[in-house]
Amino acid sequence: MKRLWLLFAQFTTLCVAAFFVVTTFRPELLRHGPLAGGNPSVSAPAPATPAPASYRAAAKKAMPAVVNIYTTKRVRPSKHPFLDDPLFRRFFGDEFPNEPQRVTSLGSGVIVDHQGYILTNHHVIEAADEIQVLLADGRRAPARLVGSDPETDLAVIRIDLPDLPVIEFGHAERLAVGDVVLAIGNPFGVGQTVTMGIVSALGRSHLGINTFEDFIQTDAPINPGNSGGALVDANGALVGINSAIFSRSGGSLGIGFAIPETQARQVLREIVEHGAVVRGWIGVSMRDLAPELARAQGLDQTQGILIVGVLRGGPADRAGIQAGDILTRIDGQPLADANAALRQIAQLAPGRQVAATIVRQGREKRLHIVIGRRPPKVGVPGGEEEP
Repeated sequence: MKRLWLLFAQFTTLCVAAFFVVTTFRPELLRHGPLAGGNPSVSAPAPATPAPASYRAAAKKAMPAVVNIYTTKRVRPSKHPFLDDPLFRRFFGDEFPNEPQRVTSLGSGVIVDHQGYILTNHHVIEAADEIQVLLADGRRAPARLVGSDPETDLAVIRIDLPDLPVIEFGHAERLAVGDVVLAIGNPFGVGQTVTMGIVSALGRSHLGINTFEDFIQTDAPINPGNSGGALVDANGALVGINSAIFSRSGGSLGIGFAIPETQARQVLREIVEHGAVVRGWIGVSMRDLAPELARAQGLDQTQGILIVGVLRGGPADRAGIQAGDILTRIDGQPLADANAALRQIAQLAPGRQVAATIVRQGREKRLHIVIGRRPPKVGVPGGEEEP
């Protein structure tokens, strides 16, 4: 009996000691485990995945494919208003020359193909007489313009060099607000630079920057010279082309805009295959539908667009669409607002006949439109078309 009591005392002492050790060094086991009265079948929440201490792997992967672009063009200075005055020239001579001057500008670009195709911004190479590309490995080459698209502010140039580094495309449609992104470019001409931030917003439009807007907004610092450079995700894959900033000083204020890689790839494909971007067009001027007008037309919601002008002899005019009509559907797709309608119409192939649904004086009508080819620079910023 005495031996059993001794064994019991020793067992109790071991249990107390084990409990003391657990409460001192691993108290979370008691809080989440069955000893605390919890349900043993419910596991503790998984810890959040820690952010990487460094993004050097992503930068190292993407930087070789980001290039610096230098352009020169001849610009004639503004003519002095008194330059043709003989008396003025008698006193001042030719101190105010009116000869063309060479102006140099800089930007960035991204190598997207082993054949030497580079994506950049239209405004980087606009009206350039000469384009030079400097690679991250120190090589330099002249570039030729393949094509540009002012309405998305994208352009494609090409260089002829062997063994070119090519960036990997990511998936802009998978981005979410809060995702980490890196901006790579040549700000202020200081050389290739990487800045970090997050995705601040998605689908930004109505900014008055381009005709077709679907921007990624980021707080990754983007400065002059970054235009045309790469916006990459935390894995170093391209998700956007840096395009514009909101600034009152000329420098970054934490509001930058990048063109999604989905839109950039579409423009790249069109320019490489056709030399230009081919878009659909119906020849109307349109506005978002105000709630008051929608109610007056007997509509339950403001889905649709108000036609405020129709180009005479254009596709919409030939189909019977009139100013004041409300266009609610085209090719079976509902039209949410003027900006979305502009993008949907642009995606339709010229020459194709599609059905359109309109509301006129409270009555719904169905018409057929033969889509035309969008002329260059027809659109004006803000999601509308000019008649």
